[in-house]
Amino acid sequence: MTYFVKPDSIVRHIWGDADVILLVFAGSAAEFALNRAVDWLFYTGKLPADPIARLFSTVRYAQEIVFAPELKARQAIAQMDAIHGGVEQNRGHTIPDWAYRDVLYMLIDYSERAYETLYRPLTNPEREELFSTFREVGAGMHVPDLPNTYANWRIDREAHLNRDLLRSEFTDKLFQRYREQLGNWRYNLLRQAQAVLVPKQVSQQLALPTKPLLAYSIGLYKVLNFLGLRSVVQRVLLPTDYLDQIRGLDR
Repeated sequence: MTYFVKPDSIVRHIWGDADVILLVFAGSAAEFALNRAVDWLFYTGKLPADPIARLFSTVRYAQEIVFAPELKARQAIAQMDAIHGGVEQNRGHTIPDWAYRDVLYMLIDYSERAYETLYRPLTNPEREELFSTFREVGAGMHVPDLPNTYANWRIDREAHLNRDLLRSEFTDKLFQRYREQLGNWRYNLLRQAQAVLVPKQVSQQLALPTKPLLAYSIGLYKVLNFLGLRSVVQRVLLPTDYLDQIRGLDR
């Protein structure tokens, strides 16, 4: 059977690890909140109403693509495209092409950053494979002007970071929802994780900690994981109401 992503691909390692996925979305949650097109996320109301539930629905789509046979994965991509088209039709406006690229670029960038934070840097072939996979997703959603190589993507990613970020009332509303759902100390842990992960353009606008304590604790996590205490760490750090769903992200 032909799969959209090869069974031995680094992309499957990344998107089959619950801890890596949580870091991907910790970083994305920060950058989403600053995006100049973030008003689109408020139009349907789903993200601000329940950011954690929105995370799981997004991950289900991503994993369906990454782990599915070729045909089923492309059907999932087409469904995502149709959903966005429906939102555009209801609102009477078109989501800007650069906003689609921003989201795609976040998934590429934070996949790499999260995996490196918890495990190791990607090799150059792995970076190309990660980029190519998500570029194919973007092409399936008819996103124009996508770079052809990882190196060119890196240049365009930097341009997007410098152009498309703006702290607004929507930024503060989203972070208030994060705090309400997570509670104060887990919210502070989220900001620590974001400070470890995000580019400087994001960190500066959100006034994230410049020397996050979490950066010095990653080694301890790795030791506890090696000792088989991962489930204990998850129970301490993660919202208990969502613990089973989070563990279900492991493939």
